[in-house]
Amino acid sequence: MNTVAAQAVLLVGALAAAGVAGIRWLRVAQREHYLPGSVARFARRWWSIGPNRLLGAAALVGLVAAAAKVAPAGLVTAAAVAVGPFGLTVRGRTSPLVWTRRLKVLAAASAAIAAAVVGVAVAAAPTMAVLAAAATLSAVAAPLIVDVALAVTAPLERRLGAAFVRRASTKLASVHPTVVAITGSYGKTSTKGYVAHLLAGSRTVVPTPKSYNNQSGLSRAVNEQLVPGTDVFVAEMGTYGPGEIAEMCSWVKPDIAVITAIGPVHLERMRSEELIAQAKSEILEHARVAVLNVDSEWLAPLADKAAAAGTKVWRCSAVDRRADVCVVHDDGSLRVFVAQPHGAIRQLAVVEGLDAPPTNVACAVAVALELGIAPETIARRLPDLPAAAHRREVSVGQSGATVIDDTYNANPAGAAGALRLLAQLGASTKRVVVTPGMVELGDRQADENARFAEDAARVASHLLVVGQSNAAALIAGWRRAPEQDRAELIRCPTRPQAVIWVSEHLGPGDVVLYENDLPDHYP
Repeated sequence: MNTVAAQAVLLVGALAAAGVAGIRWLRVAQREHYLPGSVARFARRWWSIGPNRLLGAAALVGLVAAAAKVAPAGLVTAAAVAVGPFGLTVRGRTSPLVWTRRLKVLAAASAAIAAAVVGVAVAAAPTMAVLAAAATLSAVAAPLIVDVALAVTAPLERRLGAAFVRRASTKLASVHPTVVAITGSYGKTSTKGYVAHLLAGSRTVVPTPKSYNNQSGLSRAVNEQLVPGTDVFVAEMGTYGPGEIAEMCSWVKPDIAVITAIGPVHLERMRSEELIAQAKSEILEHARVAVLNVDSEWLAPLADKAAAAGTKVWRCSAVDRRADVCVVHDDGSLRVFVAQPHGAIRQLAVVEGLDAPPTNVACAVAVALELGIAPETIARRLPDLPAAAHRREVSVGQSGATVIDDTYNANPAGAAGALRLLAQLGASTKRVVVTPGMVELGDRQADENARFAEDAARVASHLLVVGQSNAAALIAGWRRAPEQDRAELIRCPTRPQAVIWVSEHLGPGDVVLYENDLPDHYP
């Protein structure tokens, strides 16, 4: 084969590889909520583990060779990019690619940027060799190209989304419900459900569905679900950075603002808990009432600051009975205390057998009291608080084993609570923990996962480590537990394999905790 023909073959291979890689990384972009920079971050994770490191090295060597006009070696790059990284599929198992309008726009923008890269190179040196090398480079750089496309299309998406926000804002102003806005590093969804339940017997209440907690989710919830006559709208608000909650509150103006907790969730993006607290506190700006979990070192001073500024503050706690609302665990029950005038403390309710985060319950009770729900009504409805889906849900599996589904929990506090529940339910049986660990904890991720695995190794009889994202940290923590008390360690490449192991080894009387679950765009 002559040189020109070899370069032509490389060009075709590189274009095909660029297409496959582009689709693969578009799926990651979709799963990461179209955040610029997220695709390259995941590419670094995938290419730095196991055999992908060798595959990535081969791809880079082939790229250099392609630039040096060694076409056959360049085909190595095209092949590596087309098949790798190993484990990250194009179609997806848990999170399949969905060709929405937004994804089609992103795909077109990515293709245009890749074409521009190739065009600039060819304009500088119009030869088949340069064309093939530039196409090979665009295949290798697919994650970066998708990230650039995300940044380029972001203004367009904001303009398109603004129309839905305007319509939702008009509807919200027309219906004019009392707005309860809830944020926090964790506990948002559970607290939202508790608030809606406590109010439902006395008020017409509409909570945002599932985890619709960003600008588009809020506008969709208002446009599709808010109806005339709604008394209370309960809005969950999440954030990946400063300014997002303030933007939501500019049109969903909270009457009552709730912050459930501050913790290291999304620390990878937000860098420090101080910045997380600042971003979450944006929810208080327009609120006349603040409901805050003062057990948090970040929220206790915020409560004092809000009160000094004239905001009515409900202080909620799981330890301090002098707080406005305190909910404590006591011998398998929850005791709810409410502060009375002149310093008196009233026990509002004792709820037996309810596994619910005490501070979340306290925040919900505070909201209900602020909205005038009778204490007797609250006490009557507390035993039936709904469990948030996939958050410490207890059921019986097909094998007869008890299943604790905590797959939507991804924070150290929630994981610790799930282990306590596992210990309670499985005192003299097989106790299995299945986990891929916790993510987005920044520089604390390894330590937090190691700590969790050490605690799990003491409580469980078997610890199943899923995937590769946190495997090293989880195994290191497992090793720290005393050998005589340590759970048996089992490695499972994927969650379905772990589920098969559980079904084959557990039966009636056994308990399995599924702690967190990562979609398959994680290693």
